[in-house]
Order: sequence, then C-alpha cells, then structure tokens
Amino acid sequence: MSAIREIVRRHRSGERVGIYSVCSAHPLVIRAALEQALAEDGTAFIEATSNQVNQDGGYTGLRPADFRDLVAGIADEVGLARDRVLLGGDHLGPNCWQHEPARTALERSGVMVEGYVRAGFQKIHLDCSMPCRDDTRPLTDALIAERTAMLCARAEAAWKRESAGRGQAPVYIVGSEVPTPGGAQEALEHLAVTTPAAVEATLAAHRTAFERHGLEAAWERVVGLVVQPGVEFDDTHVIDYLPANARALRDSISAQTHLVFEAHSTDYQTPAALAALVEDHFAILKVGPALTFALREAVWALDAIEREWLGSEHSSGVRERLIGAARSDPRHWAKHYRSQGHELQLQLEYSLSDRIRYYWTAAPVRAALQRLIDAFQRAAPPLPLLKQYLPAAYAAIRNGELEPTAPRLITHHVRQVLDDYSAACNPRR
Repeated sequence: MSAIREIVRRHRSGERVGIYSVCSAHPLVIRAALEQALAEDGTAFIEATSNQVNQDGGYTGLRPADFRDLVAGIADEVGLARDRVLLGGDHLGPNCWQHEPARTALERSGVMVEGYVRAGFQKIHLDCSMPCRDDTRPLTDALIAERTAMLCARAEAAWKRESAGRGQAPVYIVGSEVPTPGGAQEALEHLAVTTPAAVEATLAAHRTAFERHGLEAAWERVVGLVVQPGVEFDDTHVIDYLPANARALRDSISAQTHLVFEAHSTDYQTPAALAALVEDHFAILKVGPALTFALREAVWALDAIEREWLGSEHSSGVRERLIGAARSDPRHWAKHYRSQGHELQLQLEYSLSDRIRYYWTAAPVRAALQRLIDAFQRAAPPLPLLKQYLPAAYAAIRNGELEPTAPRLITHHVRQVLDDYSAACNPRR
C-alpha cells in the first residue's frame, strides 16, 4: 500500500492524522521540506504544478523527470532516503492550454500526465475544471468527469507500460471545485463552502465516467476530493477556516471510507485552523506560496545583514535583482497587480500570493543569490545582526542547533512554516 493510501486508511480509521504537500519547485524550499522530514523521521511530500513543470518545461524549465531528479539529488545531499520522498503532480489538466481548443488542450494534457507517471510521481491530481477556448461555460460535472477519466486512462496506460503492472500504482485526486492555483486573483470578501449536494454530484459523475472507461481499478485508488472548505488568500487578506461553516461538508464524506478531502490554498492559515482542517477530514493540506514568501523573507533579511555587515558596495544586490527581474518581465503579475508607484512596489515585494516567486530562476537573480551565499560561506555574519533580522535563527545558533550559512538560515526560516503543518498532521509528535 502506498504511503498516501496508508495515511488515508489511518485517518478514516479514526486517527487524527494527515499529510501536508509542499507545492514548490524552488530548490531551497524543497531542501527545507526534506530536512524537516529527516528531522522528524518522516516522509516528505513534494508536488509540482502543471504550470511549473510540464513537457515544455513550464516556468521553471523543468520536465517531470527533471523535477524528480532535482528532488532526488537534494534528498541525497540532505541524507533522506529516496523511498521517504513522495512526488505529486498538481492541477494536471488543461490549465496551461486553456487558450487552445479543447481537443488540443486535452491531448497536451495527456502527454503531460503520461510524463509525470513515467517519471514516478505517485499522486496525480487530475484537474479538468477549467474551460478551453471552444467550450460552452460553465462546464458540467459530466464533462469535467469525462475529461478526467480520459486523462486517468492515459495515466494508467503509462504506468502499465513503465512498470509492466508491477510496483506502486499511482493514486488520484479528483474534484472540480478547485481554488485558483497560487491564490485568488481578485479581492476576497467571502467564500461559499462546497455543499454536500455538490460533493455527491461530483463523485457520482466521476464514478460513472471511470466505469465507462473501464477504470474501476483506478477508481479504487482515488483517495481524495478537492472541494472548497472556505479557505483562501489574496494579495493582502486571508480567509480563515471556520469549522462551523464546513460541518455539513465534513459529514458529507462519512460514507466514502476510502476518501478524504484535499485542501488547497491553506497558506497562511493559523495553526489552530490547520489542525481543525485535518480533524474535519481535510487530511491532505497543500501549501506553496507561504513557503516561497518565507523564502523571500529570509533572503530579504540576509540582504539587509549583508549590506550592514559588508557595505552596500560589496553586497550581492539580490533584492534589487529580484525586483528588477519582475519589473522587466511583467507577464506573471500584470493581470493581478493593477496599482502603480509605491503601492505596486509593495505588491511586487510583499503580496501574499507571492508572484515574485516566478523570478528566482532569472539568471541575474541566480547569480546574485550565489554571491550572497558565497559571502556567508567565507565568514560568519555578526551575531547582533542575526539577532536583529533573524531572531529565531539567532536563538538556534546560540543553542548550537544551526550553522550560520545562507542556505541553512533560509531553510530554517522556511521550516518554521512547515512546523505548523507538521503539528497539524501529526498531533502526537
């Protein structure tokens, strides 16, 4: 039985356990997740999204096998056994090709799904909730389910060709009520929680479509359903989980003993809210922008330390390089940030949606970050500056728990976010 199915089994048997999914392709965020798993003697669950990683390279330039090798290489460096690393694919469907006719978009989606499965990704989120260029809107449950089943058939065939039917078969997540990847694109006021009737309709449509395609065995490996529990964030606001609002939704899955809910956009939820989500059968918690936001916080702190320590003339300038890369290539934020002047500057740097994360791969940014890393490698920064800008890291250094290198300081900061998720998913740890 796969590790994810075992978590689902334990959860549905009455244990208040879950698993959190790290949705990021940044090597330092991945390293933080792997270090967290090693420290806790647990399993790291890392996911790539369709716009990050696909057969065309996505915005990271990585194909599924490249992402797998990236994670495996970091795991080897950290010392985490590869069999304690789970890989997932998120929002695998027409998301990247919505501007294409449906037939073309689905064919490209099928190629992408096959690539993920061949690369050994164990959990596949099939997301066909978005309309394509020639679709009538809104899409019906039946059409979403039919497209999902078509992609599942491609995934199953790829797995059988790759493994000859042996080894771990992929598990699947389905569902059409998917929060916008990376956070809401408009100001938030309130959210409508998915109704039990919608859960029933979604499951019925998908079960029928899977049976029509002869995918009964794959249906048994559908472990999760994506719904809207009433959590979301935009650039400046977070809507917190309120268990009372989701009571009917929680109860609606009681009869589905092999299923849990998968909660998207849990970034910036309070520790209490994360724990309540797991208790209410949202046993898979997904987090992404909150981790790259923490990464950026740490780099900003290191940039400030470096300037005060070595002087502006000797600093790496990584903060300016990252902001400059975003300003020179607005395609990743122009549809979302409509402000100007100082307000735009604040959005570029501090939006909770963290769309500045798209620019870490820019060559000038990579070079500047490496210069910063090299500076901290040549000599340890003064403790008073660490206390000023990274007080939690300072405390860990004073306790002999942390070395003051730039990568360790960054991953330590990111792991403070992961601590909340770990506590929610493993309350007895």
